[in-house]
Amino acid sequence: MEFRDVVRRRRMVRNYDPDRPVPAEVVDRLLEHAVRAPSAGFSQGWAFLLLAEPADRQRFWAATTPPDQAPGSWLTGMRRAPLIVVVHSHKDAYLDRYAEPDKGWTDRDEARWPVPYWHIDAGFAALLMLLTAVDEGLGACFFGIPPERTDAYREAFGVPSAYTPIGAITVGYPAEDRKSRSLRRGRRPMAEVVHRGRWA
Repeated sequence: MEFRDVVRRRRMVRNYDPDRPVPAEVVDRLLEHAVRAPSAGFSQGWAFLLLAEPADRQRFWAATTPPDQAPGSWLTGMRRAPLIVVVHSHKDAYLDRYAEPDKGWTDRDEARWPVPYWHIDAGFAALLMLLTAVDEGLGACFFGIPPERTDAYREAFGVPSAYTPIGAITVGYPAEDRKSRSLRRGRRPMAEVVHRGRWA
């Protein structure tokens, strides 16, 4: 598939065929592409938790879904995904890397960073997985873990406190899906979001 087609076809898929697992070689490609993402100082401060076994996926949904939340169509469709990849950032990898002699900083002061690149770079890795899924004929959806459920998620899977789950990606073969109502807003025109040479 041409890259421009991959970009244009990428959208968040929220319903999957539960009877078609993601082939192992495709899972490998998702990860191989993810680790090709750019990272500040080549810190590579990311980690991925793969959940392909039904019991693991069930544990994920139990840990991350508020107990009083009724399973609506969104959650029902998402739970059909045969693969979940949870993307984590690792701030310490960046603070350690930039305290090395070739970077010129002598401490790990987080205030030196204009923005948290550890989260941004993990997001780049997630986007490469989303694009790879499209290229492989799959659907995928990136979504966040509710903050109040993060501790339950960590406990359920033994995630160290140094790793922050920035979000999860469901992956699978798309089933009949209803497009998000948010799409009715339409894309913002280029003239509104691109500023050439000067903001105004």
